Amino acid sequence: MQIKNLTLKNFRNYSCENFEFSGGLNVLYGKNAQGKTNCAEAVFYLCTGTSLRARRDRQLIKHGENSAEISALASGRYGDVNISATIYENGREVRVNGNKIAKNADLLGNVFSVFFSPSELRLIQDGPDERRRFMNISISQLSKSYYTALLRYNKILEQRNNLLKDKDIGLVYDTLPVWDEQLAKYAAIVVRHRSDFIERLAPLAEEEHARLTDGAEKLIVRPEKKYVGDDEELKEQLFDELQKNYDRDVRLGFTTTGPHRDDLDFIINGQDAKNYASQGQTRTAALSVKLAEMEIFKELSGEYPVLILDDVMSELDLPRRKKLVARAQGMQTILTCTHAERVLYGRESNKIRIEGGAIKR
Repeated sequence: MQIKNLTLKNFRNYSCENFEFSGGLNVLYGKNAQGKTNCAEAVFYLCTGTSLRARRDRQLIKHGENSAEISALASGRYGDVNISATIYENGREVRVNGNKIAKNADLLGNVFSVFFSPSELRLIQDGPDERRRFMNISISQLSKSYYTALLRYNKILEQRNNLLKDKDIGLVYDTLPVWDEQLAKYAAIVVRHRSDFIERLAPLAEEEHARLTDGAEKLIVRPEKKYVGDDEELKEQLFDELQKNYDRDVRLGFTTTGPHRDDLDFIINGQDAKNYASQGQTRTAALSVKLAEMEIFKELSGEYPVLILDDVMSELDLPRRKKLVARAQGMQTILTCTHAERVLYGRESNKIRIEGGAIKR
């Protein structure tokens, strides 16, 4: 799977630029704040319909302009696909092979992408929101049913939380079972997909981590809460869990149990990485998880995703840089850095120099 070309118009700091990518290693290099990461962000946006850096799409529009356009020609095992997105101040229009799509679910699965940058340290260091976001983005690319169930779960959860704030306590207790029947239904789908994902991820992450550390460290990834059963059994478990917490939920005014509270544990050599890992250990563990994610895409889709490595090399020591470059062989990689010659180590690449939001030819 690869992006053949990418066109940006009024996107971030780009006025109009066209990128031609090879199927191997593509290196976007240049000084800081020139637009390298913006290009990488655009690729990920067309794969997932979301930005890892902007809270609102309108932040992607170049200052002083009314809209931005991103378009790409990609190829995979099932042929070529054209994807484009026009972003406005109050909305967007996304097309796949010229056909306008109404739902983001119809964008997912056309081109897969795994994104890694120094900010991914948040995956381990920050709160559970970051870890749930990681799972949501990854699994949603692989499963439209997960993405749809997640959207419906979050919508019902919001309505349930609004109900819990109602001052009519009798009404609250009478109505909760109605909401919980639906909430548990979609929660079961979310939980099952996450459990399957972590079951695949854990051994792969352990293997990648051992390779990066030459076997000096052991990484364990595990869910904080383990669910067992098929969708119907999970639904019953989650429904019972919701009922048991009625009094607490009413007292606090929000839903205290369910997959929106899920978390992951990262254990390095027997210690909780969130509390005891060094910056270097955290960085290596996060990278191991991302490389494992890449292998899951290969296993389930039959081809590697586009691997985006944004300013990662500056954060790794020399041995890990070389291992990462070697590991990226056989797949399309888009790598951003300040000095191309410092990260290639003899490997051939498509080098693109970026200066002031434009390709320096």
